[in-house]
Amino acid sequence: MIGTGDPTRRARFLAEGRVRKGPVLYLMSRDQRVEDNWALIYAQAQALAREVPLVVAFIVDPELPGATLRAWDFLLKGLFEIEAALKEHAVPFFALFGNPVSTILQFVEKYNIGFVVTDFSPLRHERNLLFEFEEASSVPLVEVDAHNVVPAWIASPKQEFAARTFRPKLNRQLSDFLEEFPPLVTMRHTAMVPPPIDWDALRRSLRADPSVPPVNWLVPGEEAGRALMAGFLAGGIRTYRQTRNNPTLDGTSNFSPYLHFGQISAQRIALSISTAEVSEDSRLAFLEELIVRRELSDNFCLYNPKYDSPDGYPDWSRKTLTLHENDRREYLYDRAAFEQASTHDDLWNAAQRQMIRTGKMHGYLRMYWAKKILEWSSSPAEAHRIALYLNDRYELDGRDPNGYTGVAWSIGGVHDRPWGIRPVFGSIRFMNFKACKSKFKVAKFIERWRE
Repeated sequence: MIGTGDPTRRARFLAEGRVRKGPVLYLMSRDQRVEDNWALIYAQAQALAREVPLVVAFIVDPELPGATLRAWDFLLKGLFEIEAALKEHAVPFFALFGNPVSTILQFVEKYNIGFVVTDFSPLRHERNLLFEFEEASSVPLVEVDAHNVVPAWIASPKQEFAARTFRPKLNRQLSDFLEEFPPLVTMRHTAMVPPPIDWDALRRSLRADPSVPPVNWLVPGEEAGRALMAGFLAGGIRTYRQTRNNPTLDGTSNFSPYLHFGQISAQRIALSISTAEVSEDSRLAFLEELIVRRELSDNFCLYNPKYDSPDGYPDWSRKTLTLHENDRREYLYDRAAFEQASTHDDLWNAAQRQMIRTGKMHGYLRMYWAKKILEWSSSPAEAHRIALYLNDRYELDGRDPNGYTGVAWSIGGVHDRPWGIRPVFGSIRFMNFKACKSKFKVAKFIERWRE
């Protein structure tokens, strides 16, 4: 590790603005944690240099499209911890409610905010909100990539064709960015006093879909994320390479919900695993997923504005799917049949039920699941819509670059290459029930997730 611990290397100005003598605001969004957060570290450094207060705010948007009670429950319980953790550093925390742009503009004016720092996200909804704020405000606006080890715009300046083209670019920079975090300090300028947060009232005010209930097998929050990491380092990482693709074993890390909500830092996980006593095979296999594959998803969404539709597929896959769009389908299902897990395929149904009940589907089966939606839908476009709808509705890590990229890989060949020609798929990579049977005990998985 030869990094400098300088958070400015992970920051970029979205608007230069006009700095005024007022508090520094960290507008928390994607990275919902206090420890190991480069955006918060950067914001605190700016506040200390200017000798002004530091304040943190999170905007709860009641109109967030598609948000379910399951997702809001995980998020709000994490924010509850953040309020207490920030108080230990004498940093006030505001939970704001309403339209993100108008709410933050009002907050900036009310408290005479002089400088705004926020999290980087490659997704359209978040980037549009930042653009609207930038257009309406004269305050400097900086985004910090606290989600990736190497900031997305530094890792590569363009959309990468595949992991094999992205990996060497990332690896050349990892030693410089995979560094220890500087600690937060306790603030001295603490004049701002936020109103008490009524968390129960905030929860009741949400227009969240209650038909997708919270899960009880995972505890949300930063503290639980760190405990999960400690347990994985003590056990699961040692056999990760051998067990990760077997859905009948508890061989995955279960980090994905915590990473999605930013309740744990991928960089902290990578630092811990890099020094853990574990076989090099398992270490490298896990770091490939945690860093290369995950950051490749951010690359895809950042540089491809059509990341959530077939228009974002590579030319070769759009051509082959178009050529085979009218091929005969042995089975054809609509969205309701998929959602109700009522296909002819017991393995697919079991995977769907796992996702509905737990908010998580095993990674290997997520590929099979999406490819079968393509095989049994009326068109690739319809398959893409159904897969994203189900993923974003039920998965705890829904509405995430990993999900958008995973669906685009499975159905549209993104980051893949042409394979042998098959009906419906054309030259898109194929997966079938027989191949699954050769990898794990399918009957055992089906029985576990039966009706």
